[in-house]
Amino acid sequence: MPRVGRPKTDTEPVTLRLPRQMIETLDDLRRQEKDIPSRPEMIRRILVSHLKIDDEG
Repeated sequence: MPRVGRPKTDTEPVTLRLPRQMIETLDDLRRQEKDIPSRPEMIRRILVSHLKIDDEG
């Protein structure tokens, strides 16, 4: 179950607009995951993988 409550204090929100095709591709990737993450979580996972960092930054 996802964590709820206050976000970590060392984070900042990022808002962006994506083309519909990119969102559809993102949703396709999400469906391939066992837990079907939210869009923001999937973007985090992609960034962690691409930037080769751990989940904690």
